[in-house]
Order: sequence, then C-alpha cells, then structure tokens
Amino acid sequence: MDDPKRAVRYRVLRVAAELLEERGSEAVSTRAVATAAGITAPALYRMFGDKDGLLDELAAHGFEMYLAEKHEVLAGSEDPVADLYRGWDLHVDFGLRHPAFYLLMYGTARPGRRPPAADEAHALLVSRLDRAAADGRLRVPVEEATHVVHAATTGAAMALIGEDPARRNLSASTRLRDIVIGSITTDAPVATGTDLATRALALDAALAGEGGAATALRATEKALLRDWLHRLAE
Repeated sequence: MDDPKRAVRYRVLRVAAELLEERGSEAVSTRAVATAAGITAPALYRMFGDKDGLLDELAAHGFEMYLAEKHEVLAGSEDPVADLYRGWDLHVDFGLRHPAFYLLMYGTARPGRRPPAADEAHALLVSRLDRAAADGRLRVPVEEATHVVHAATTGAAMALIGEDPARRNLSASTRLRDIVIGSITTDAPVATGTDLATRALALDAALAGEGGAATALRATEKALLRDWLHRLAE
C-alpha cells in the first residue's frame, strides 16, 4: 500500500482480527490492539473513534471475507435452488471456522447500521431467490423466502457455535436446511406452466426486478398487481 495511513489502518485491522479470532471480542480492547499494532491509543481513536467503531470495521471485514468465499464457490452456477443448499452449508461452515467473527457480524446487528458488505450478502441471497422464482421453483414470495432462509441459517449457525465442538452434530444443520429450503421451493422447474401459484410468483419476481413489464406500470399499479399475485400464490 502506497498510502502510509491506509497501511497503518490495515495493520491495525489485521492485528485486531487476529486477537478476535484467537481470544474473542473481549480481547479486542483499544489498548491491546494499539499495543499489538505498535501505535498509540490516541492514534487508534483518531482512526476508529472508539472500540465500537473498531468492532464495526471488523464486522465489515468479516462480511468481506464471507462474500469472497461465497462468490468463489457459487460463481457460474446455473441452478438457483442448488445454490440455496450450497449457500446454507457455506454460511454455517464460515460461522464454525470463524465463530468470533460470525458472532460479531450477526450477533451484534443493529437496525440501520449494516456495513455495505452485509447489504451485498443480503442482496446475494435475494438474487438466488429471484432466480428460483423466475424459474418457477419458489412456493412463496421472494421477500418471505428471504426472511425464512436468513433466520434459519443464522439460527443454525448460532446454535452450533454455542455447542461443545466435540459434541457438535452437523446433521442437525443439514436436516433443518432440507426442511426449510424444501418448504419454500419446488422439486423441479414447472416446464408446462400449469401451476398457477408458481407462475404467479415467477411473474412477481419479474415485476420486482428492473425493466421488462415493470416499466409499463405506474408504481401504484405495480403494487396492486403484486398484491394480487401474492394472493394467487397462497
């Protein structure tokens, strides 16, 4: 890094990340991080404001690590439902390999204060569900499916992180995954288009996106049509 300030900031975050991984968030004090990074406490405060600011930066770093892994594994996939299964396993696996980061990322979330990388992770899930709906593979509206999958995956990861690693049973996550994703998706694409509910959800997904039929409708018309489609999908 050519910018000395950026280089120091990166070093501080790297040191803080190491402390977090090795000893948990309790060890990430401003004094400990400043000492390990070879800077003064006032210099650290100028960079991050306070300990909460430093932890916010670490949470953002955790989401960036998570996204890098997920994009690498899911790149180029053509089956959005298979991606939901793989995405679940990747999510839980990340939490078990980086428990302190995961608890910081998901266990201290505050409304309206998500880092951009967290929004990107959320958008990635929505995009997989949008594709599933467009393929006629979704049983419920995308918004509902997003809430269900997010709540279930984070719950599974949190529960497993809290267990003794020697007694941890990963099959519990697998069974929950199969139940949750199986409840919101169909087994195969509806090729003939005879299923009214899945056709309604596919059109709803198209309307939720940009372009296409959505551009021909006013906002109120679009909202009304989507409400009707949701009723047809019930």
